[in-house]
Amino acid sequence: MSESYVGISWNRQKKIYDAIIGVVVLIYLALFIGVGSLLHPTSTIETLLIRGFGTAAILSLHIVLIIGPLCRLSPKFLPLLYNRRHLGVATFFLGLVHGGIATFQFHALGELNPFVSILINNTRFDSVPDFPFQILGLAALIILFLMAVTSHDFWLKNLTAPVWKTLHTLVYIAYGLLIAHVALGVLQAETNPILAVSLGIGMLLVVGLHLTAAFKESKTDTEEPNGKGDYVEVCSVDEIPENRACIATVSGERVAVFKYDGKVSAISNVCQHQNGPLGEGEIIDGCITCPWHGFQYEPETGASPPPFTEKVPTFNVKITGGKVLVDKTPNKAGTRVEPVSIDG
Repeated sequence: MSESYVGISWNRQKKIYDAIIGVVVLIYLALFIGVGSLLHPTSTIETLLIRGFGTAAILSLHIVLIIGPLCRLSPKFLPLLYNRRHLGVATFFLGLVHGGIATFQFHALGELNPFVSILINNTRFDSVPDFPFQILGLAALIILFLMAVTSHDFWLKNLTAPVWKTLHTLVYIAYGLLIAHVALGVLQAETNPILAVSLGIGMLLVVGLHLTAAFKESKTDTEEPNGKGDYVEVCSVDEIPENRACIATVSGERVAVFKYDGKVSAISNVCQHQNGPLGEGEIIDGCITCPWHGFQYEPETGASPPPFTEKVPTFNVKITGGKVLVDKTPNKAGTRVEPVSIDG
């Protein structure tokens, strides 16, 4: 979090993360080209580079897409989420190099502009064997480019979280385009089943993890809290771990009920940064800390400590017979609500 936007600076963790990405990519490309030249001695270095960068990009995209659901299933994967945008930008650059070499090899030596050549060189959309798969790859690369250039928090702040989030969900369209790009392209002539099997496993992993995470979260959204009137029972005091929260759905909105220092407070579960789950975080230095990127909020007010300005709605709470009851109607974002004493 920063009061004003300045040039990006990497902390030690991000530098280590990026260094690991760079080393892994270099090792992968070296192995791919080395093994590929042995198995296919007639292949040119351009062909090996095109395939090496292409497979690295789509493998990286699979990792990007499974990080989210993995974090919903286990907090152990949260360090990957913290740096996911770095991996997303790296994925774009891998795809850019792949597309750049392929464009130069197949379209740059003619009379037409290379990009025009990609669009009009093959228009057989009615043929599966001869489908213009390169257009699909170009469309996916454009989406990844838009995501890469808007990855900084400057764009998140100015586009607003809902718009930014919607823009970045286009990654699933890019993923579908790339799957079609590979299936209608290299797989048409590939006789070795390894690529097809690997692609199938990757798709099953992405879809399966997303469905599993969605099923897990649907339980929270479909459970109706007990109670009549303005307040509903969401949990017992003993169910809430110290300095952590119990998440419940109240009037269609997820609410995080935190227990700390013998008190209970409730705020909206949605972080204002990237809609992260505040209830899966913990209270650090007196502030609720989002598990995704570390944004913090005071439990009594739902407001970030000065000079930061982020705010989330708060909820009135009361305790009856060891049960925590939450008001159905949220308070305005940043409204102070006196914490309820557990002993009282």
